Amino acid sequence: MSGSSNVENLSPQIIRQVAKEVLDLANNPPEGVKVFPNEQDITDVQATIEGPGGTPYEGGQFKIKLSLGKDFPQTPPKGFFLTKIFHPNVAKNGEICVNTLKKDWKADLGLKHVLLTIKCLLIYPNPESALNEEAGKLLLEQYDNYSERARMMTEIHAKPTTKTAPTKNEDTNCPSTSGMQSTSEGPMAKKHAGDKNAAEKKKKDKKRALRRL
Repeated sequence: MSGSSNVENLSPQIIRQVAKEVLDLANNPPEGVKVFPNEQDITDVQATIEGPGGTPYEGGQFKIKLSLGKDFPQTPPKGFFLTKIFHPNVAKNGEICVNTLKKDWKADLGLKHVLLTIKCLLIYPNPESALNEEAGKLLLEQYDNYSERARMMTEIHAKPTTKTAPTKNEDTNCPSTSGMQSTSEGPMAKKHAGDKNAAEKKKKDKKRALRRL
């Protein structure tokens, strides 16, 4: 995966065209896709693709990268998954193999078309042009095993980590209201016990005063 920029090799017209398209995609992304403009390097286009429902990738958030070469758009961008994935058309280094990025490329296709093609690849893998031979073979011969492996990789590498809310006594000085009411030794219980003791004391004081009369 090349980390060098090709900005200096692109004409100002192409740079403006790419910048406009990336900004449009960031503001009006295709469904299930988010694009993150790189202001320092317009030839490095990064995005996330949601794993489509009904696939082993469902629920995953997959980071991808499109790298625009010095001859773009005459030559297609190179596509890479930055998130680890088990897929016939994705090599172990993340490189994506799809005809849109190879022989079917046309200069006027645009980045949106590429992103949607990669998303479709998660729904319809193509074992005939497999970069991951193991995944391609399992897809053709043992789909259940393929699906299980792909789902496991999605769980490990692509599922976003969610922060759980603190429980009633965890990392907070303000326990939840339900916790206060249900815990016999909690702050509310102690407050009620104090109120009860004060009431008893008042009753006793009143009785003593009545005896003195």
